[in-house]
Amino acid sequence: MKHFVSMKDKSETEIIQLVKRANGISQRGVEPLNGQFFAANLFFEPSTRTKMSFVVAERRLGMEVLDFMTDQSSVTKGESIYDTAKTYESIGANLIVLRHHQENIAKQLAESLSIPVINAGDGTGEHPTQCLLDLVTIYQDFQHFHGLKVVIAGDIKHSRVARSNAIALSTLGCDVYLTGMKEWQDDRLPFPYIAMDDAVEIADVFMLLRIQHERHLDQFSLTECNYLDNYGLTLEREARMQKHAIILHPAPVNRGVEIDSRLVECQRSRIFKQMKNGVAARIAIITSLLNQGGNYNDENFNQCQAIIG
Repeated sequence: MKHFVSMKDKSETEIIQLVKRANGISQRGVEPLNGQFFAANLFFEPSTRTKMSFVVAERRLGMEVLDFMTDQSSVTKGESIYDTAKTYESIGANLIVLRHHQENIAKQLAESLSIPVINAGDGTGEHPTQCLLDLVTIYQDFQHFHGLKVVIAGDIKHSRVARSNAIALSTLGCDVYLTGMKEWQDDRLPFPYIAMDDAVEIADVFMLLRIQHERHLDQFSLTECNYLDNYGLTLEREARMQKHAIILHPAPVNRGVEIDSRLVECQRSRIFKQMKNGVAARIAIITSLLNQGGNYNDENFNQCQAIIG
């Protein structure tokens, strides 16, 4: 694996290997990398969970973190994203972590750079590292993927999380369903749309999405459309979910909008567990790209020393 920019080019075997690697790291830890490595985190959009979990992952691996702030960089002087990334490559960065508002920009950079590129979110394109931590969280509950019914609910059209997850979950043999406002449906995803009230009853995994206000051309009133009651996860809907079903959300969570605030930390919620798994997932990706780290699958933890948690 040379880059990690999309779930579209990942086989079932490749995804499972990464899931098991990340799951092993989440339980037992990871050794620092052999040698000195530099990671360049180029975040052109705001981020809390993704950026900070990359920083924690990199530092647990003993990497030097080359941070980046748009307003203090040569971007303010007109420098292109390619020249910025090429500069970091030229001064010794061993990998690039990129978040940017332009769809497919990570893929374009990957085709132009000689060092690994990790897509940390590209506009409404994909968010493959979020997808991996979601998969790890699902695996920890079910130990398999084939036949699981997974519902992705909310702002499908503008969500890079929805796209990466739908693709990967389908590759792994899950039955993927979508639900949400008609205006936010995305014909590019070949999965069936079902009503919210039906979705909560069939789902093994119920994945909620944040409303992507910053990507909407036309703004709307959440109050006028009564979003939570019509399209969100209410207490009444949660009560009709299957006993074993779990709730996911990539966060940040808009409490009382896509989910009743009382459900964010309920027994079936895995929202904060997802965040914890984010560090292990990103360590798994980095060590795989740098071809380091040994075997972190469930059966072999002997090389793990530094405990995560």
